[in-house]
Amino acid sequence: MTEPALDPAGRRQPPTKAPKRRFGGTHAQIRSALSFYRVLAYLTGVMLLLVVVEMVAKYGFDSEIVAGGGAFIQFLPEVVAETAGGFNLSTAVLIVHGWLYVLYLIADFRLWQFMRWPFSRFVLIALGGVVPLLSFFVERRIHRQAEADLQAHPEALQRY
Repeated sequence: MTEPALDPAGRRQPPTKAPKRRFGGTHAQIRSALSFYRVLAYLTGVMLLLVVVEMVAKYGFDSEIVAGGGAFIQFLPEVVAETAGGFNLSTAVLIVHGWLYVLYLIADFRLWQFMRWPFSRFVLIALGGVVPLLSFFVERRIHRQAEADLQAHPEALQRY
């Protein structure tokens, strides 16, 4: 049997209860949101790395990345790229990353809402899609924390 907790004056303290945890959904909903977030974190991270390559080509070498138009992939000056007749990958990468980031934010919000985390964690996850390579590290940490929360609080499901 364990000894009761004592305060500095030597008086007995009532036992402390662990704070009750509630989720915003069932385990299945949370795991679904976690999988959706994981996929979008990796896609957004890869696209962000491609945006970095595109920015280096554009501002470092004054080139656009063009597929087709005489070669598989070409680095052409911006004026030439418009008339080269190929598919402008530079513009496509920017557009695709933008839309994937919107989906990433939706996945972030969905997971955050189900887990009922503080707003600061939502902002941290959102920054993962803006800073190159950060989404990979943030995804790993968030996934680990969500799994730990689910295992530590099996009783915390919302009752419908």
